[in-house]
Amino acid sequence: QVQLGESGGGLVQAGGSLKLSCTASGKVASVNKMGWYRQAPGKQRELVATITGGGTTTYQEVVKGRFTISRDNGKNTVHLQMNSLKPEDTAVYYCNTVVRKYRTLDLEEYWGQGTQVTVSS
Repeated sequence: QVQLGESGGGLVQAGGSLKLSCTASGKVASVNKMGWYRQAPGKQRELVATITGGGTTTYQEVVKGRFTISRDNGKNTVHLQMNSLKPEDTAVYYCNTVVRKYRTLDLEEYWGQGTQVTVSS
């Protein structure tokens, strides 16, 4: 079983910055892709950014140039630095990871509990 511990959400004014962090804990063979998704009220959950173990990143178009995803492989931790925040970035942000299980080596996906990000205008 893998647990994802998220931190860093909060309330910020438009134009401000926040940094989200998420650490995967538990016995696994490897942690593959890690990423962040978000869900605003009344909307579907959407991808924000992902990063592979090799460092390849993917971003939603609307956050490119403002958000930066990074990871510390030694600590199984992923960060999301969010700059120039806009009110439309307001959402619950969820950490996501795909791991290879310890004994079977099967791939399995896990989600964090979510952290609220609110950007005031």
